[in-house]
Amino acid sequence: MSIKAGDRLPDAKFKTMTADGPSEISTGEIFDGKTVVLFAVPGAFTPTCHHNHLPGFLENFDQFAAKGVDTIAVVGVNDVFVMNAWAKASGGEGKILYLADGSADFTKAVGMELDATAAGLGIRSKRYAMIVKNGIVQTLKVEDAPGSASVSGAASILEEL
Repeated sequence: MSIKAGDRLPDAKFKTMTADGPSEISTGEIFDGKTVVLFAVPGAFTPTCHHNHLPGFLENFDQFAAKGVDTIAVVGVNDVFVMNAWAKASGGEGKILYLADGSADFTKAVGMELDATAAGLGIRSKRYAMIVKNGIVQTLKVEDAPGSASVSGAASILEEL
């Protein structure tokens, strides 16, 4: 069963890169007492993720902040080193929190896994975006197809704030 608006995010841990190397960060640390926009991608550096989905959040970073968003975070079923390389390559380092869900633990806990084995990608995440206030999902927008980034794109999420 997939998570829905009104649900509390499950307790989970992600990996993120710090100046001291890979570090663990919990859902509590990210979401408690904050307004967070979390968007998920099937894979860092994949065409739709890299060229269509992520850029809108970077380009509208100031607009999200002006609407009270404390953090914009992206989660992918990738390892922390890939997510860190993506942060650097995309220019999002220091703006967006890049969360590695390498074993898809969080992705499975929220019911958003995507079996892309036929394409040689294994288990990944569906493409979605959510607005989370103090750990509670306020808005959830899930794409029908992983190659589309319209309903979960930055413009669509900004309209919900």
